[in-house]
Amino acid sequence: MNSYAAPQQRGPAELDGLLLWPALGLLLFGMVMVYSASIAMAEGSRFTGGQPAFFLMRHGVFLAVGLVAGVMAFQIPLRLWQQAAPWAFLVGFVLLLVVLIPHVGKSVNGAQRWIGFGPINLQPSELMKLFAVLYAADYTTRKLDDMMSFRKGFVPMAVVMVLVGALLLREPDFGAFVVIISIAVGILFLGGINARLFAVLIGVMAVAFVILIWSSPYRRERIFGFMDPWQDAFGKGYQLSHALIAFGRGEWFGVGLGASVEKLFYLPEAHTDFLLAVIAEELGFVGVCAVIGLFALLVQRSFAIGRQALILDRVYAGLVAQGIGIWLGVQGFINMGVNMGLLPTKGLTLPLMSFGGSGIVANCLALGILLRVDWENRQLMRGQQV
Repeated sequence: MNSYAAPQQRGPAELDGLLLWPALGLLLFGMVMVYSASIAMAEGSRFTGGQPAFFLMRHGVFLAVGLVAGVMAFQIPLRLWQQAAPWAFLVGFVLLLVVLIPHVGKSVNGAQRWIGFGPINLQPSELMKLFAVLYAADYTTRKLDDMMSFRKGFVPMAVVMVLVGALLLREPDFGAFVVIISIAVGILFLGGINARLFAVLIGVMAVAFVILIWSSPYRRERIFGFMDPWQDAFGKGYQLSHALIAFGRGEWFGVGLGASVEKLFYLPEAHTDFLLAVIAEELGFVGVCAVIGLFALLVQRSFAIGRQALILDRVYAGLVAQGIGIWLGVQGFINMGVNMGLLPTKGLTLPLMSFGGSGIVANCLALGILLRVDWENRQLMRGQQV
């Protein structure tokens, strides 16, 4: 059977339920929690017209667009995604340039990360995460024979990532920078880059991150606030201290869905960066463990699907699947770590759950591609059995 046969021929059993249902569960659970976390802010804001369901309706539209985009992405064979990967990455790079143009890029809270299209704000860094997965997988597939070479295997990708990183730091969006670098380095490692070179790379990256943090007063203040949020609980430690209060109030089973106190104008960004803190307060330790478990299953399935593709000699598809797993895993881990006070505060949302149009659409596109990798694996294995 042709491994690129039309998806319309599939049966329900041909989709990985351990991937599909946890992903849909996180998306729908996120919608419920976005409503719960945002209702007080929506009611008290003139911008929203006092509509309690303002953010719920917008998130619902984003989710619908994302699901449609994901279904469309599923229809496209991986060979076409590979052909489009360099061009998609170039589009993402241009968008990162455009967002920095004065009066074109939209600035919020000192960060210029959005391009406004009427009521819609596009965040290029969210799309760039997906484009980085596609491009890094394509680059590694083309350079498999040169992965042991510093000059041929590593330097070209390093130059590209430095340019992307420079644009992200200009916004600034340090969180997206960390995620995209993790994607590129992770895919290079999975592609067989020289182990000694990889160890040196990790060391250089660690030193570079320290320099980037220390050279920026803003990032330095975040580190100090992270180390002791209670020292300045009304200043640089405000977000973290209230996130920790939310976790403490939730205890084992939470105070009840919708009963959070911290979302009542105490915890900033409750429906975006600190959604997990609201989940912890309302649903407790059990709710947080459920979210972590669903993410863990999602990442595990991503790597299992990627490994199966590699066994079938589908290198690009395998690296894409595992790259998506790295993306969701790293970003989810960082967001959870920030909410729990284990990592310094960064402007990263919880994938699949937090409010945000560009992020939700990019996540749904990634899931559609991941399901396509799994579907093509199953078709190829079925053809081999016949």
